[in-house]
Amino acid sequence: MKATYKKYILNFKRPSGTSRGVLTTKETWFLIIKEKDKYGIGECGILRTLSIDDRPDYEEKLKWVCENIHLPKEELLEQLMEFPSIQFGLEMALQSFEAENPFELFPSAFTEGKASIPINGLIWMGEEAFMLEQIQQKLEQGFSCIKLKIGAIDFEKEIALLKSIRKKYSAEEIELRVDANGAFAPEEALDKLQRLSELDLHSIEQPIKQGQYQEMTKLCKETPLPIALDEELIGVFSVTKKEKLIQTIQPQYIILKPSLIGGFKGTQDWIDLAEKYDVGWWITSALESNVGLNAIAQFTYTKQTQMPQGLGTGSLYTNNIQSPLAVKGEKLTYQSQETWDLNSIL
Repeated sequence: MKATYKKYILNFKRPSGTSRGVLTTKETWFLIIKEKDKYGIGECGILRTLSIDDRPDYEEKLKWVCENIHLPKEELLEQLMEFPSIQFGLEMALQSFEAENPFELFPSAFTEGKASIPINGLIWMGEEAFMLEQIQQKLEQGFSCIKLKIGAIDFEKEIALLKSIRKKYSAEEIELRVDANGAFAPEEALDKLQRLSELDLHSIEQPIKQGQYQEMTKLCKETPLPIALDEELIGVFSVTKKEKLIQTIQPQYIILKPSLIGGFKGTQDWIDLAEKYDVGWWITSALESNVGLNAIAQFTYTKQTQMPQGLGTGSLYTNNIQSPLAVKGEKLTYQSQETWDLNSIL
């Protein structure tokens, strides 16, 4: 069995704004395992400045994995504790290699094309007119759950934008989620959450920057609007520390990005703890290509959750990997009759 890796740059169709800046490209690495005519493929994707494994020795670690692919899976994953995206890529590649079909990692009614996954529509930050245009498009496509990134333009303009949606659509018609990506200062956060709560929102992701445990604990206790932890989960490696974080902060929700928190195993650890402490959760992609998105979607389907997931990122790129994944209305589907095109990878 031999393993290799290949770097791949994904190009956004249009610049996509977050509170950490505007994205035009996204780096990812494909991990490929081969033995005779059998192969498996995984994706190791980092988000620069956000992933805990955005470090100078990243490719060195990928090379190490390829040289040591013969080691037991558990030993490899243990050695990759501080590289959650490589953990995920390795888990994916091994599962792909062992599967009857390398792209059906978790065979189910989803991969047979008989079931779908409800997803939210994602609205990127930008000028007010651009955000309104995106919202209109998502509503026309049939989405009943919309997630807006906030915190980059003037807060009053964002409030006005949300108010304009609520004038047209009630909370029963459109579920609104907002993601601040840590943009609020702790001293102003509660006031802003109070104002946002008046707009019948579902939740807010990461209102303040991660690592401010005391402030986040206080916010989750006093908030009039449910808070979902996202970046807060990054870099929390041991199950003991994960449990301490959930017990201490007591969030209303947690958001799980397998590439950022240690793949299927890391995600399952968080799900088990969330359910133990009665914390809601949902899974989202971290801007992977369709290879990673496919694995995340199949894993998510096995959890049988009815809550809209954050898996609608497949159409963001001009050079994504052609796949059977498709968004139909507000559902992610797997069109099993469609094929994968791996010419740019293999």
